[in-house]
Amino acid sequence: MLRASGLPASWSDSLFARERLSNLTGRITLISGSTRLVALLGQPVAGSLSPRMQNAAFAARGLDWAYVACEVAPERLEAAIRGLPALGFAGANITAPHKQAAAELCDEADGSSVNTLLFRDRCVSGFNTDRAIVAGIEADRVCVIGAGGAAQALLPALLGEVRVFSRGGSWPPDASNADLIVNATPVRDELLVDPRAGQIVVDLAYRADGRPTAFVEAARAAGCEVIDGLEALVRQGAASFELWTGVTPPVDAMRAAVRSA
Repeated sequence: MLRASGLPASWSDSLFARERLSNLTGRITLISGSTRLVALLGQPVAGSLSPRMQNAAFAARGLDWAYVACEVAPERLEAAIRGLPALGFAGANITAPHKQAAAELCDEADGSSVNTLLFRDRCVSGFNTDRAIVAGIEADRVCVIGAGGAAQALLPALLGEVRVFSRGGSWPPDASNADLIVNATPVRDELLVDPRAGQIVVDLAYRADGRPTAFVEAARAAGCEVIDGLEALVRQGAASFELWTGVTPPVDAMRAAVRSA
């Protein structure tokens, strides 16, 4: 099907349309030739709240920037990362299952797992802003559930004795003596451990509709200190925002964006 412009409808509805992004302020941002772009690369990405959060942040700071989610299969990751700078993208976020693979594709990286890319001077730099999720937490004994890219990203920031549990290694998880429990899996509906009062709980998983995961619900009922997946998203996202833009992130606007989804 062709539009009056002579372009296929699918093109007119995507790349060649004046795509409009709504944010929480009700303002409409038009993507133009001068708009700075940031991508989210992962598989899947349809349920991610990062576009909503980052576009609200750009709007709050009055920046002509836009954030778009792109589903990328593992075998296409290298092509995607190499192609984004050529298309003028300023940077990208990396989500599951690509965090470790992306680190290997960077010209420079601050660790073996990255979630943020910065494109500058023909260089792809990788950063791990997931560390911001647990920054400042003091715990002598840590239980990490999951051994994938999300877990690997947090390990350098975790102090004390850390035990990692995964279905491919030690299982089931034992958090009975832990001061801090981190769920670094995408599990939302199953309770993998029973939290108790006095423990700190960090759950990287979240639901797009804002409902608490089974782990967060149990932790709150037990009286734990909780960092849920939405707060985790904001913490790492704020650090990424500052890397791309050099501007102080509007954390309150970012929280409002994900909490009102």
